[in-house]
Amino acid sequence: MENEKDIHRCPVGIAQRVISGKWKIVIIFLLKDGVLRFNELQRIIPEIRRAYLTQQLRELEADGLVHREVYKVVPPKVEYSLTEIGMKFLDVISAIEKWGADYIEIMAQA
Repeated sequence: MENEKDIHRCPVGIAQRVISGKWKIVIIFLLKDGVLRFNELQRIIPEIRRAYLTQQLRELEADGLVHREVYKVVPPKVEYSLTEIGMKFLDVISAIEKWGADYIEIMAQA
């Protein structure tokens, strides 16, 4: 690739940019079964700081993988779900999950 603009046309480079971030793949995986609220995500991933979860969700929303639904109630209610393109990423996660299981098995035998 001759220059930086070429990377933005590379499908692997685009995918890497969209899913980069420590928790994005985990968030997508957790949303596979349906809608979750912010506090539910934070409870499931206690290691993530609140501000970083917000950032990761905003980036996933900006990239079109996650839908954010805000309900005008008190207290505020916000729900997250996968978009159509986010659902398509589940095939990738399934492949990663299989590879991870294979890796664990191979390393356990070593």
